[in-house]
Amino acid sequence: MSEPHDRRAAVTGIGVVAPNGTSTDTFWKATQEGVSVLDRVTREGCEHLPLKVAGEIRAFDPAATIEERFLVQTDRFTHFAMAAADLALEDARLGPADTSEDPYSIGVVTAAGSGGGEFGQRELQRLWGKGSRFVGPYQSIAWFYAASTGQISIRRKFKGPCSVVASDEAGGLDALAHAARAVRRGTDVIVAGSTEAPLAPYSVVCQLGYEELSQVADPSRAYRPFTADACGFVPAEGGAMLVVEAEPAARERGAEVRAYVAGHAATFTGASRWAESRHGLAHAIGRALAEAGCAPEEIDVVFADALGVPEADRAEALAIADALGAHGTRVPVTAPKTGIGRGYCAAPVLDTAAAVLAMEHGLVPPTPNVVDVCHDLDLVTGRARVAELRTALVLSRGLMGSNSALVLRHGAAG
Repeated sequence: MSEPHDRRAAVTGIGVVAPNGTSTDTFWKATQEGVSVLDRVTREGCEHLPLKVAGEIRAFDPAATIEERFLVQTDRFTHFAMAAADLALEDARLGPADTSEDPYSIGVVTAAGSGGGEFGQRELQRLWGKGSRFVGPYQSIAWFYAASTGQISIRRKFKGPCSVVASDEAGGLDALAHAARAVRRGTDVIVAGSTEAPLAPYSVVCQLGYEELSQVADPSRAYRPFTADACGFVPAEGGAMLVVEAEPAARERGAEVRAYVAGHAATFTGASRWAESRHGLAHAIGRALAEAGCAPEEIDVVFADALGVPEADRAEALAIADALGAHGTRVPVTAPKTGIGRGYCAAPVLDTAAAVLAMEHGLVPPTPNVVDVCHDLDLVTGRARVAELRTALVLSRGLMGSNSALVLRHGAAG
């Protein structure tokens, strides 16, 4: 175990399973090029539903990487999580030999908003269609929000602190902050992030109650935040997992520090109270900056929440200005999720992955499908912008009222 006197939380590994790429490299290539993969929903059973556009993952075979004994007891959202965790650990160069030396030094934290809807729907259909004897024993656990945390830790034999953030969208950032604080308290490594699979028919029906959900059928027009045409968001599946590690432990084994989780704060302003989210989000930004010891003018890029609801977009633009002052209208802002959809808790984790990659490559990725910005923001559209990026701010708000802000520092900043 590393000494606790200097335990900055370092990101040493990234694993992505997203609609625009099922590896970190393919995800970043599509993200920096501003590729939009939003398309008509093709999932069986969704054809007649009002939701017409989403971010689907169409080239993912869980059996190629996950053992059968885990596949049969888990839902699609956990398949994504296990695959992304494998990629993140490989990226961090944490192999079986490294992780088996002290399994109590490695923990897992995930966030989930929708849980295992596909697995739950299938088993309930068996219950009502065939009877209770046809319901599998894993129905009791596969749908559960904590399933991904549990299955990753069991599969990889991690015995350190494990937890789950059962929250709205902002929970994705809260999970990363939870990981960083666990590292600072003494755990060497936390595998952290979020994946979602909200596109099964049962899950989609549940989402139809959200007034903010876009039901526009044209993929190029269904999700356009910060524009006069904003008509809500489109959902997405997939997500990302990060390896968050104590800097001394990372340095000791020669791992590359890709970024630091420098500051975080969260507030709550109530479900769909978007005007009030201005103050809640601004307060979260201010507190996150304070924890990071970061001045507003040090922020080089903002990854926006970008809900796509006019009132919410206005509140976010004002919150950025409130928290960052005059710098808030000049700093580059981006929302790559407009090209892949808004994956609930997974959305800000994918933004965090993109922010780390943006700092590494010196590029602010564009905001796909958005052209005419009607807010006082320097929103990057069209193509990526070359910039020196040392500090990034990632924002997230949830439909149920949570607001969260995360400050990242470039690994070279250490």
